[in-house]
Amino acid sequence: MKKAFLALAGLALLTGIYSFVPRMEKKAFAGLTVNTDKSRVDWVAAKKSDFHTGSFAIKSGEVQVEGGKLKGGKFVIDLANLKVTDAGGGDRLTNHLKTGDFFDVAKFGEAVYEITGVNYTGASTADVTGNLTLKGTTLPVKFTAQIRNADDKGFFAQAFFTLDRTLFGINYGPNQVANDVQVAVHLFAK
Repeated sequence: MKKAFLALAGLALLTGIYSFVPRMEKKAFAGLTVNTDKSRVDWVAAKKSDFHTGSFAIKSGEVQVEGGKLKGGKFVIDLANLKVTDAGGGDRLTNHLKTGDFFDVAKFGEAVYEITGVNYTGASTADVTGNLTLKGTTLPVKFTAQIRNADDKGFFAQAFFTLDRTLFGINYGPNQVANDVQVAVHLFAK
């Protein structure tokens, strides 16, 4: 009888203690896989007398969404299969961009962007900070993204910004080729 009483008293004590501990609610968190068929990075590069356009495919990646907001992510950009999309570029420019003058895809066939912070400045606008590793150099890159959709079923965002190519050791054509490259990222995940 004494053992039963002690067991019940212990159970009552534990129940009392745990009733004052706040419950931890699980947050709705989704790790979504980047849709590599739809996602891409477009670019526009200028020189003194002309400009060229092109794109890189997204090779792989993931974004984290929590409570309808982007929280983090990482994606791999396929540099080795870059495409020049303007009529004036052609195979000659494509092949030149793959050399050590530009991306040196034999050594650095991929670039990686990893999100380190997301600060929403509006309902669908966020300042995204992260690290871009390109041609063996890792530097912080910040841009404003338009978050078109972010939930546990899918993600779509776009960003348009300028990147200084020389910061990554891409120095070909000083005074001929502009240092700033216009970049547009279109990222889909599901």
